[in-house]
Amino acid sequence: MMSFLLAVACACQLGATATQPLVVRNGSLAQSVPTQRQADGLVTVRADQLADALSASWVSDGGARYHLQIADSRIDLVIGGRFAVAKADTQPLPGVVRLEGGKVYLPLAFVSDALPRLAGGIIYDIDRDELRRFGSATVSRPVPSTPPATSSVTRNIRPRVVVVDAGHGGRDRGMTGPIGSAKKVYEKDITLAVAGELRAALERRGVKVLMTRSTDTLIALNDRGKIANEARAELFMSIHVNAANPGWKSPGGARGFETYFLAEAKTEDERRVAAMENESIRFETSEDVSRDDPLGFIMRDMAQNEHLRESARLAELVQSGMAGMHPGPNRGVKQAGFRVLVTAFMPAVLVEIGFGSNPAESAYMTAQSNQRALAETLATAAVKYLEQYDRKVGGPP
Repeated sequence: MMSFLLAVACACQLGATATQPLVVRNGSLAQSVPTQRQADGLVTVRADQLADALSASWVSDGGARYHLQIADSRIDLVIGGRFAVAKADTQPLPGVVRLEGGKVYLPLAFVSDALPRLAGGIIYDIDRDELRRFGSATVSRPVPSTPPATSSVTRNIRPRVVVVDAGHGGRDRGMTGPIGSAKKVYEKDITLAVAGELRAALERRGVKVLMTRSTDTLIALNDRGKIANEARAELFMSIHVNAANPGWKSPGGARGFETYFLAEAKTEDERRVAAMENESIRFETSEDVSRDDPLGFIMRDMAQNEHLRESARLAELVQSGMAGMHPGPNRGVKQAGFRVLVTAFMPAVLVEIGFGSNPAESAYMTAQSNQRALAETLATAAVKYLEQYDRKVGGPP
């Protein structure tokens, strides 16, 4: 409280006014970081206070240059500049980085827009209006989602958690379609809309939901699974929109829905879809896709094998449910090595809800009533899986 009052006093001295504090959640700790509206109307946050809340470092590089160091991510900023830079990635800011009273102030949009794109382990939850850092040193290893047989009481107390992942986002539009139409739709928008409906449908069924993204922002593929691990989620469901291979005889006519679980791809088409969805890695700057050491690979492989069979069962339930309501053909349950599923240590599936490259299915998926129907079907499959699993292990019906 004292720090907030001091910030208010400082703001008044600078001709600025205090605004709603920014909530920063770092692991289990939540802090309120003061913000202020400058004379020109730009809302800002003090860089050193933001760094403290994130357990990060705010370092002067001499002169007008500073950098924010969050774990392995370094973000460079310059007083008077309108850009934030990490490695080769540059994000524009809506106002300049300014120095007032010996302190550096950053545009608040740096927090909500640039920071999640430039630093691994950071998301901005627009619904809760808070910045979150996950995967800190307090989480040393993935927490298995399957509880021991003696923990049925704990399962009764702790609410179920399902992570809903809206594919792509931000600069990564994903699929663009339909083929031959002047009016284009983007995968990132469809997946976000369906994911929002899925969250509402699951919450109506008493399930706690965590979204990897709830706004148009880019979240690293590897980070999406880490979000689920930290939340100790029971399930991970990733929503995507398919696109036809341009080399097909009639790519615009391709239709249908399919559900994937993590395993080695068996067919050329499975490899095509995995490569298409994994391509998002090129938009990320904080992930080294080859950095896993041998021990890390073995541990990850063991954890994934533990949930492989359960993921396949969940995929069957999802595909079966969609077969009863989707107008397109059932393309079946498939398997492929999706990066978004690799880091989720729990039953995890990726659902391709239709072909955005097909005009009819593109129109179907962009209608809100159909998005809601798809979400209801996915929610029913998730809850059905959880109920079946409880009966299998002797948990609550």
